[in-house]
Amino acid sequence: MQKDALHEKIIITAGDLFYTNGYNSTGINEIISKCGIAKATLYSHFKSKEEICIAYLTQRHDEFLNDLKQYVSRRKTGKNQLLAIFDYLADFYREDVFFGCWALKTLGELSAKQQRIFSTIQKHKKELLLYLGEVVLENIHNVSKAEVEKVSGGIYMLYDGAITEAYLHKNAWPIYLAKTIAPSFFSHLEMES
Repeated sequence: MQKDALHEKIIITAGDLFYTNGYNSTGINEIISKCGIAKATLYSHFKSKEEICIAYLTQRHDEFLNDLKQYVSRRKTGKNQLLAIFDYLADFYREDVFFGCWALKTLGELSAKQQRIFSTIQKHKKELLLYLGEVVLENIHNVSKAEVEKVSGGIYMLYDGAITEAYLHKNAWPIYLAKTIAPSFFSHLEMES
């Protein structure tokens, strides 16, 4: 197996285990066994489980943000693009394996000593918030910086709450409720048509 392909296999395999079983419940030996590799091979790619987790979180985030951007761009401008994140989440919820947000799931397991993983999650969440701000700017006329922050922050908070609660309740109602609440953040503003 090519070095890059094996590197990718380790990230995907470990990521699946972290997402379904939890970061703390997944051991290095389990990752090695599932990958069908030797311990030395794993450590030639990653120095620690923490490094694997950071690679997994980064890969998931990059895929998510790219997919979300494409998803939003295919929507009609205005309200449809502002609410697209909830439709995207509803589609994600319907997938075979849904355990909520991979980043928040990992965050809930961290100790105060795991600052590198914490910082990675924080960076990814900030990138999502910034992207939502871009969507607001593209879809609302003459919007102030404070309004951009209020609208994008509101959508962001509703999204994170919806993904967590949908997993907790094993039901999509939090997603649909969040989507109905979201327009209260921007209904008074002039939309793109």
